[in-house]
Amino acid sequence: MLNRIKILPENLANKIAAGEVVNRPESVIKELIENSIDAGAKNVEVVIKNAGKTLMQVIDDGDGMSEDDALLCIQRHATSKISSVEDLESIRTLGFRGEALASIASVSIFELKTKRASDELGTSIRIDENSQIFKEKGAYPKGTSVSVKNLFYNVPARRNFLKSNTTELKHILETFKRISLSYPEINFKLFNDDEIIFDFPVGSIEDRIKEVFAEDILNALLEVKELTDYISLTGFITKPAYLRKSKGEQYLFLNKRYVSSRVISHSVFTAFENILEKGDYPFYVLFLSIDPKKVDVNVHPSKLEIKFEDEKEIYTFVNAVIKKTLGSFDLVPTLSVEGTEDKEKLRYQNNKFVGRNDFSDRPFISSASTGDGKRSSIYTNDDIEHLFENLNKEINVSKSDNISEHPFDDRSQKEVYHEADTLSAQTETPFIVLLHNKYILSQIKSGLMIIDSHIAHERILYEKALQSFDANIPFSQHLLFPQTIKLDPADYQLVKDLEPYLTNLGFAVKFKTKNSIEIVGIPSDLKTEHEVETLLDILHEYRKNEQEKQLEKRDNLAKSYSCKAAIKAGDRLNEKEMRILVDKLFATSMPYVCPHGRPIVIKIPIEELDKRFGRT
Repeated sequence: MLNRIKILPENLANKIAAGEVVNRPESVIKELIENSIDAGAKNVEVVIKNAGKTLMQVIDDGDGMSEDDALLCIQRHATSKISSVEDLESIRTLGFRGEALASIASVSIFELKTKRASDELGTSIRIDENSQIFKEKGAYPKGTSVSVKNLFYNVPARRNFLKSNTTELKHILETFKRISLSYPEINFKLFNDDEIIFDFPVGSIEDRIKEVFAEDILNALLEVKELTDYISLTGFITKPAYLRKSKGEQYLFLNKRYVSSRVISHSVFTAFENILEKGDYPFYVLFLSIDPKKVDVNVHPSKLEIKFEDEKEIYTFVNAVIKKTLGSFDLVPTLSVEGTEDKEKLRYQNNKFVGRNDFSDRPFISSASTGDGKRSSIYTNDDIEHLFENLNKEINVSKSDNISEHPFDDRSQKEVYHEADTLSAQTETPFIVLLHNKYILSQIKSGLMIIDSHIAHERILYEKALQSFDANIPFSQHLLFPQTIKLDPADYQLVKDLEPYLTNLGFAVKFKTKNSIEIVGIPSDLKTEHEVETLLDILHEYRKNEQEKQLEKRDNLAKSYSCKAAIKAGDRLNEKEMRILVDKLFATSMPYVCPHGRPIVIKIPIEELDKRFGRT
């Protein structure tokens, strides 16, 4: 009886292996360009015809190869880039598996021309339809040129699976752009059917980004830069005004290799927090540098997938850097008129970098100059803590149904304006007023800033809640008269599940029989007369978020609490409370949007007001 197991012929094994490495023209282009980069090329030209189905050619001015190396490079597992297991653990080149050229040559009419600078003549290797290898010597320029004709001519089934020319060309162009972004120090050109599509000259990463995307793209981006000995992250992320509806415009490079990582993508998305609305995606071009020993790029032949040694550490680092970047720029939208006077829209200014102590265009109105360029608060820490923690208690709700015939007839509003004017005259502090018990208006360097008091308080309470969870040091104000609530079984169980977090927020509850609980203490931010109503509202909001947004438990409770515990539209604030609220807002990590994604502040430039009053 004959043996049934046998060794496959070399050409058949190559064709099988090609299925993993080469699945469409784009993957051929990727492998050939990466070889050019590994060879130290400064100029790379790509020529394609019929979307790569007829011809793909990559020409570079890299190191080139000797005759012996040229013959070896088309053999399986032949590579100059690693030679030991130790090398595999610290890969610094784009290619290393030694499979690409052998796989490509097995499914195409293949020709390679190469020459080293030290050689008088170069070497040509050609493989025909019958897998015959022809070698010639010739006067070729320094570098390597690889031509791939009639891809999959000998694997008809795979050729039939190729998509339309438009689709295949789109994949090639996208890969070309990705690689070009990672190597701005290399000149890249791409020709399609004798027409030049891309010509990216050598330049900075900013120059390359403008070449690849658009001339004005940098106006929409924020620079990311965090360098450490262990791991570094650089690049650009989008400003909130330029969020995309497309998933495809996120570019991540690990040690200059384009990769796909759900860990890092999720980390970036989370860092954008509530700036993102449903269906929005942040555009970004990020370069992560890390010790090659800490990451595995040998997960798949395509080398797109990666595995980190410590995913949690990478996730935390990227998340913190992106949050820091967003918090370091002035992202307040500016109200302006574009086009005709009746067509108004919010636009984001050319956002400038702002440091933590930069008060130049923010309403840090409770601050006064100390003479050394710094600011010191006109209130003591005790003032701030006492006023802020009891903000709701200080509010006198005033809701009148009477409509004033004159905009200044309302006596209480007169008093607010008078108080602000007097204070401004005495201390040279910019004015601050409360409009319709909803919006805080404050003078800033560039004009006027408008702040929604309710959602500003939401942002402050949200971050305070998260800090309470982390600190795990409960602080509660005890009620003189504890309140008993009868809950339905589901809410009773929910309170039990959330008890540790509720305790950290400042709620002190006792569980009674028959689904009843007793509130004996509440957070210092809550008004004592509304503790029952507020807790029920928090539970309702929590369930709503759970169903609609699938939020993580801690984040959900922080959002629910801040939404229901914040001051409401219509609540009156005195001048001192407004100033403290604004200071607290701009001390948060993200003062521009509330936990639900709504804008907290907008600016109206003085130029816009001048325009409206005919001063321009």
